[in-house]
Amino acid sequence: MGGNGTFGPGIRGEPSRVGELDGVWDVRRTGGALPPLYGVRKRIHGRTGETLFGAVPVRFDVRGLELHYRAPFFGLVDALEPVGGSYRGRTRLFGREVGQFELRRSIVAEDIKTQLIKHIDEAHAMEQNVLRMLDGMISTTDDPEILDALEHHKVQTQGHADRMAERLEAHDAAPSTVKQIGGVLGALAKMPLDMVRGEKAGRNARDGYATEHLEIASYELLRRIAQKAGDESTAQAATEIIAEEAAMAKTIEEHWDRFAELSLQEEGVTV
Repeated sequence: MGGNGTFGPGIRGEPSRVGELDGVWDVRRTGGALPPLYGVRKRIHGRTGETLFGAVPVRFDVRGLELHYRAPFFGLVDALEPVGGSYRGRTRLFGREVGQFELRRSIVAEDIKTQLIKHIDEAHAMEQNVLRMLDGMISTTDDPEILDALEHHKVQTQGHADRMAERLEAHDAAPSTVKQIGGVLGALAKMPLDMVRGEKAGRNARDGYATEHLEIASYELLRRIAQKAGDESTAQAATEIIAEEAAMAKTIEEHWDRFAELSLQEEGVTV
């Protein structure tokens, strides 16, 4: 809009510059008939977003540098113009300007993003640890059906690690070397120690079942933090990974009798 054509891409309907507006933004009224907008934020991801009035979301579609609101607010459009690291906005109702505002990246949101990156990094480290654990389980498993399930889950786990690495890259971060192991990683690190003992089948099943639920818990937390940070891609990845971990846990559940039999056989006990 205006002589410099700042809003041109949105008005002409050209593809938005996906990612440019991603994140959480504080909104400040600067003029016109808009209400004070205290505590109002905009959360944007890709081609969609929402204006948050407290806990109430009003959703919109991103078209270039324009935010087109959905029903029941058809005709309401926020047109944005970049100014340094922030944006100047004009709210229009059926083409008529009704107010002006400013968008600035939320400081709280940046703090959340820092925490999000930490949790993604921990999830990536967790998957690396699980890969090593699966290698140990595979090397001590003779039952063909169980071996097939473990090898299949190893492929899934490598995919999980790759997805977390991709999500770190999306935030301009890289996997770190975890020197201080605690929490979930600490619990996982202890489990493979049992594999040098007898009853390998039973202990593998026990450790694997516990691991799946530790992973589910980790990704449930990551999913919620990602949602609060406005990172729907990470939230979706976590949701899909949770489903695969739950399926593996279900597979173990369905074979407890077999694991018990194998454990007894390994100890020379005939039932």
